[in-house]
Amino acid sequence: MRRRKLKDGVQRLMAHKQWLVEEPEKHQGNWRALTGGKKIHLEIGMGKGQFITTLAKNNPKIFYVGLEIKEEVLLRGVEKALGEDLDNLRFLWKNAEHLDQFFAEEVERIYLNFSDPWPKNRTAKRRLSHPGFLNKYRKILIKDGEIHLKTDNEKLFEFSLNALADGGYRLKNITFDYHNSGALIPATTEYEDKFSESGLRIYRLEAVKTEE
Repeated sequence: MRRRKLKDGVQRLMAHKQWLVEEPEKHQGNWRALTGGKKIHLEIGMGKGQFITTLAKNNPKIFYVGLEIKEEVLLRGVEKALGEDLDNLRFLWKNAEHLDQFFAEEVERIYLNFSDPWPKNRTAKRRLSHPGFLNKYRKILIKDGEIHLKTDNEKLFEFSLNALADGGYRLKNITFDYHNSGALIPATTEYEDKFSESGLRIYRLEAVKTEE
C-alpha cells in the first residue's frame, strides 16, 4: 500500500526541530560531545518510532538515534517523543546511503527492524542488509559493534544471513521464531506487534563486526 504523503508534513516536522540533528556530518567523529559520552545505538528505518522511543525510556545511559527518510513517517516518531523527558534520543531525516558521512567508528549498535525486503533482483542493492550497506556499517561501528536485525520475511532473512557471513560479520543468537524463543527484549515495533498478533513468524539475528 502506498503511503499517503502529508501536505503539511515538513512544516509539522520542522516545528519540532529540537529533536532533529539537521547536519549530522558536522558531528562525524565527535558524537560523544553531543551525547555526553553515552554509547550510541542507531535504528535505521525507524518507522513510527515505538521501538526506539521505548528503548530510550528504558535505557537512559544509552544515546539513541533514529534515522528515517520519509518525513511523514519520521513525524510520527517525533510526535511519540513529545512530552517525554528524553535527552538521550534524537532523529535524523536522512538517507541511509550517506551514513558513513554522518558517523566515524563511534556507533555501538545498529538496529534493522522490518526493513523493506525489495524482493526483485534489480532492487536488491536497496536492501539494508546488502553488502553495499554492510560495508558502510563497518565504517561506523566500533570494534565489536553489533547489528541486530528482525524481519518477517524469510527470504530477506536468508539473504541477510549469507550477506553478513560473507561480509566478515560473526553471527550469533539466530532465531527463526523470535516470539517463541524466550529471549524477547521489552521493545517492539508497530509492525512487530501486528505480525505477532497475526501469528506470523519473526526472524531475528545478531551480527558482530570482526576484523577484516
